[in-house]
Amino acid sequence: MFKNLLGAFSNDMAIDLGTANTLVLIRGQGISINEPSVVAIQYDKQGRETILAVGQEAKDMVGKTPGNIKAIRPMKDGVIADFNVTEMMIRYFIEKSHKRKSFFSPRIIICVPYGLTQVERKAVKESALNAGARYVYLIEEPMAAAIGAGLPIKDPNGNLIVDIGGGTTEIGVISLGGLVLSKSIRVAGDKLDMTIVHYIKQNFNLLIGERVAEELKIKIGTAIPLEEELTAVVRGRDSIEGTLTSVEVNSEHIREAIKEPIQEIGEALKSVLEETPPDLAGDIVENGIVLTGGGALIRGLDKYLSDLVKLPVYIAEEPLLAVAKGTGKALDEIDLLQQTSYED
Repeated sequence: MFKNLLGAFSNDMAIDLGTANTLVLIRGQGISINEPSVVAIQYDKQGRETILAVGQEAKDMVGKTPGNIKAIRPMKDGVIADFNVTEMMIRYFIEKSHKRKSFFSPRIIICVPYGLTQVERKAVKESALNAGARYVYLIEEPMAAAIGAGLPIKDPNGNLIVDIGGGTTEIGVISLGGLVLSKSIRVAGDKLDMTIVHYIKQNFNLLIGERVAEELKIKIGTAIPLEEELTAVVRGRDSIEGTLTSVEVNSEHIREAIKEPIQEIGEALKSVLEETPPDLAGDIVENGIVLTGGGALIRGLDKYLSDLVKLPVYIAEEPLLAVAKGTGKALDEIDLLQQTSYED
């Protein structure tokens, strides 16, 4: 069945539809798009909407648009928050990938967070179908991350993956090509950004946006104390005076700001380990834990988690691309697709 449905067509696609970024892979060509999941929409006087920008160009507009333009992030916590805008975004990326508006309807496999409801799964599929897909398959994020990280998922051996994305953190124990145990929490990159926004406001009386908070997280964010502190200048509006000003913050400030969500991720990991069957737990002690996703790049997070659970923790090669690569491999390899995707 799958061989008939997924023949070697050059326009078959894999999509990592992330809260923060969307990555598109064309079969046999690799990654063709890696852009923020943001759409800028312009409204005319009659309220009709047209797409002004998608991706990085739209993200650059966040917090800076006039009244008739909205920069929208249609994905929230790993699920579709705005169906119509998600459909627009998927259609735009499909057309951009093929560099034309007329194309043979592609078959698409889309990565989704573990534990989506049937309604949420249906919304993802319908968005892609309405955007021009011929067939849509779904793969769960922990499995895609494990495939992309190069773990031997088909072996009778336990492997544990932690994927920290924009909207969700996905934790999965994988053996014999399936998810034995998995947990998804809506604590990830976006939550870290929001805690930085609140911390800067409370401690420096400075109002900043999520985009600036994200830049701080990347530039000086850390999960553990550093031998030498990093610093950055933050510009914003004084919440008391109302004047525009700037302050200097350091990595210790950001560590304090993101402490609680980092702890939540650690507790979720501990709960999965506590529920892991003994034989698989022995494998994980030997193999360690693999981190993927943008959150894996937070300084010292691997050491923080390792100290917490007393197990070795490794960062995957190219952690930002692991889920997208895994989704692409599932499209390329029929046996993996049969084991990890499903139709609703």
